[in-house]
Amino acid sequence: MNPLQQYTDLYEAHRELIDSACGLPLNALRQQACEALRACTLPGKGSEDYEHVDLAAMLAPDYGINLGRRPLDIDPAATFSCKVPTLSTALFFLMGDTFASAGNACAQLPEGVIVSSLAAASARHPELLERYYGRAASLSNPLVALNTMLAQDGLFIYVPRGVKVDKPLQLVSIMRSEMPMMAVRRLLIVLEDDAEARLLCCDHTQSPATASLSLQTIEIFAGDRACFDLYDLEETAGATSRLSSLYLHAGADANILLDGITLFNGMTRNEYHCTLSAPGSSLRLLGMGIEDEGRLLDNLTHIRHEAPRCHSDELMKYVVADEATGVFCGRIYVAPGAEKTEAYQSNRNMVTSPAARMYSKPQLEIYNDDVKCSHGTAIGRMDEKQLFYMQQRGLSLPVAHTLLKQAFMADVIEGVRLQPLRDRLRMLVDMRFASDTGEHDCAACASQIS
Repeated sequence: MNPLQQYTDLYEAHRELIDSACGLPLNALRQQACEALRACTLPGKGSEDYEHVDLAAMLAPDYGINLGRRPLDIDPAATFSCKVPTLSTALFFLMGDTFASAGNACAQLPEGVIVSSLAAASARHPELLERYYGRAASLSNPLVALNTMLAQDGLFIYVPRGVKVDKPLQLVSIMRSEMPMMAVRRLLIVLEDDAEARLLCCDHTQSPATASLSLQTIEIFAGDRACFDLYDLEETAGATSRLSSLYLHAGADANILLDGITLFNGMTRNEYHCTLSAPGSSLRLLGMGIEDEGRLLDNLTHIRHEAPRCHSDELMKYVVADEATGVFCGRIYVAPGAEKTEAYQSNRNMVTSPAARMYSKPQLEIYNDDVKCSHGTAIGRMDEKQLFYMQQRGLSLPVAHTLLKQAFMADVIEGVRLQPLRDRLRMLVDMRFASDTGEHDCAACASQIS
């Protein structure tokens, strides 16, 4: 059976219940998304852009979905502490896929800034959601269509024209369930002209032995001269699957940084669809993956240069060990008329065991002569000469391995524009490489960094 059918049938059977949690802007697209799903064929493993990920297998399990919006048994204070030294954030949560704020987080925001439940925003600010919701993410993508059909909550961020949000925003998403569960999360982020904000997303699983799936769609609209950073940190578990689709529209002279960091996971597919649609916009896309045991990380990136004088710089790095699999597929598209484009793409990878696999496919598609573009990939092992050099100076072989892996990721970490977060990330990466366990323990992490 087509694995999508169980979800379209679920929607048809519980349409009123699903709609009851949201306002018109979210509900208006559901039927169209359902029809798109019924008409589509899910890309099979081996298809273009899906060579090494099996979407059908990831969606086939009978996951529970919290359609009735029942409170989940999650106590963030008791189950998780995400402390970034010297970094003060306005803290918000997604409990499964239900929004909650911490303390007076909203009171810390400048006047006019909205950070709220997406469901609540669809009722309180329908004019904003009607203008932006579903305008970037394409229903031709079955993952987006599935999310659009079933999403009942998530995060809405709105920063008005000219407003700068000095305090970083932090969204902690927590999965906790005693039975298989799917969280359908939707993030809509809008920065008007000359606005500025930074968002740190932390994705965690608090029931590591239970199968779970995070189905996430992110839409980002950055106006002219807007500045926005998104840091997306995954520290989940081996039984967790993640399907994330991000869509970005950047205005003239916008300055955007996207940074995807996978430290612990099970099976992860991240898609980045970025459109530089006005002159002078700039995007830096960074990513790292640390994969061991039997984990899978698949990153797909599509960057479209549709206007003159735009700039993109992409760097993705993986360290793949044991029987893990890393996948990178990146495409840069330069449209006719997009003169003076500068676009750079690099994927570098370290494979540390014979059974590990790394697949890389960088691509350029250019319809303009007046450009500066490059792409490249490298896959290699640890440098034996460097290992020998360090052992000659008294370091054990395991310590030498760890130091080389830490140094390999240094330039991705240095790309973080928030100094306290950069220090925190360096600490997390060091702990990850030095760890001899296969799962992430939030409590242990908190005790070491507090």
